[in-house]
Amino acid sequence: MVNWELKNCCNGDQKTFLITVGIYTVVIFALWRTILLTPFKLITVFLHEASHAIACVLTCGQVEGMKVHANEGGVTQTRGGIYWVILPAGYLGSSFWGMIFILASTNLLTARIAAGCLAVALLIVLFVAKNWTLRGLCIGFIIFLAIFWLLQEKTKIRILRYIILFIGVMNSLFSVYDIYDDLISRRVNSSDAEKFAEICPCPCNGVGWGVIWGMISLIFLCGALYLGLVILY
Repeated sequence: MVNWELKNCCNGDQKTFLITVGIYTVVIFALWRTILLTPFKLITVFLHEASHAIACVLTCGQVEGMKVHANEGGVTQTRGGIYWVILPAGYLGSSFWGMIFILASTNLLTARIAAGCLAVALLIVLFVAKNWTLRGLCIGFIIFLAIFWLLQEKTKIRILRYIILFIGVMNSLFSVYDIYDDLISRRVNSSDAEKFAEICPCPCNGVGWGVIWGMISLIFLCGALYLGLVILY
């Protein structure tokens, strides 16, 4: 039976999960403005842009190119597709993938699958990347994942699940911060939210959509923690 009510929480695995997420959160905030987190921030930008690309393809559009910049910006060049689906897919997609990585970390098999899927996605994007920052990110993270995969399989260092969990927590936190910084704290006419507000019939401006997307991202994060505890019961 699935323990949806989380009765008698928490067992050893659940405590380890919560403590690890807490430690990662503290470390991420402590190192937020250091170069150490830059590669992981760029992975979040990559997943943001990849989500735009996926939404474009799923709505019968064509992806013409993708860039991730060293200043933590990015752009995906698309043609066709459904614009009102493609626009919110970036911020919400990166939050969604953060949730998926957090949940995948609860089991070694799913952690392996998550690491493999991320490596394949990076390999695919390598061939449509339009700048060397993105190409370098793809190559670097493929090597990074391969190293920890080999350590997991060939040595007694069982760390792959914790790497996937860190990527998930980092992605979730950075997505929420990115929404606040890009869409709520300041108004940028070229932002995804402002463009979405222009085509959406709802009486809501870009800041309003930023708040809504931010709330959805927080729901993804909280949902990941709750479902993670349920899985580990």
